[in-house]
Amino acid sequence: MSDALTDDLRLAHMLADAADSITLDRFRAQDLEVSLKADHTEVSDADQAVEQAIRRILSTARPRDGFHGEESGDSGWGPRRWVVDPIDGTANFVRGVPVWATLIALLVDDIPVVSVVSAPSLARRWWAHDSGGAFTGKGLLNGRPIHVSGTTTVAESFLSYSSLNGWVRSGRGHQFGELLRQAKRTRGFGDFWSYMLVAEGAVDIATEPDLALHDMAALVPIVTEAGGRFTSIDGALGASGPGALATNGRLHDEVLDLLAPIDDGEEDSLIIARRAL
Repeated sequence: MSDALTDDLRLAHMLADAADSITLDRFRAQDLEVSLKADHTEVSDADQAVEQAIRRILSTARPRDGFHGEESGDSGWGPRRWVVDPIDGTANFVRGVPVWATLIALLVDDIPVVSVVSAPSLARRWWAHDSGGAFTGKGLLNGRPIHVSGTTTVAESFLSYSSLNGWVRSGRGHQFGELLRQAKRTRGFGDFWSYMLVAEGAVDIATEPDLALHDMAALVPIVTEAGGRFTSIDGALGASGPGALATNGRLHDEVLDLLAPIDDGEEDSLIIARRAL
């Protein structure tokens, strides 16, 4: 890895430290302010404060870099762009569930090359850099390498997901139901955690049908540097969508086949066949 990317990884950890100090202070705060965005998802004052703090640090540390944030949109331009989800799992955060994280990624020519996922309430952090491996721990100086699992078939796999409703809305509810049926074990860990568990080898498959760039950018380097594969649910590499599919790599093509769109005639045939079972 280049010296520049080494510096960027250190900076990403500094940004995560700043975010953690804000989120931990506001988590379960009695005066937490929560409102609904136009898409009817929740946003808290902590989300906004984290994003503002990271923007402020980057404006000094990397003034020439672009920025894309979930809450405040885009600024700057050029080949380098930081992508931030200040709190991934805001619904958990506002309900007092400790499974949430700040997602920070650096994209160069739209490819994620550095990322940090920090979940301070779980006392965990994950990070990766291009060609440098993936790690987990409490900080940059005490990380341990992580690797995906060796599971070779969906029938032997452990699958994690976020919700069923999104798959129904995507028009692939039947396909996802078949994936659930074929997997050996399924649990709804949800959000960033599903993908970190894939990178650690604890889970074999994580997938969601509808995600934005800020949801995915930081996940990509960690999964891929751990030896896994990260694509859209249609098989496109990276964080471009639609949706996301992360696996240990060995299962990827089998899962893509199961999630592939089907026409009305094929769907009717599948329904009839399953009713006959």
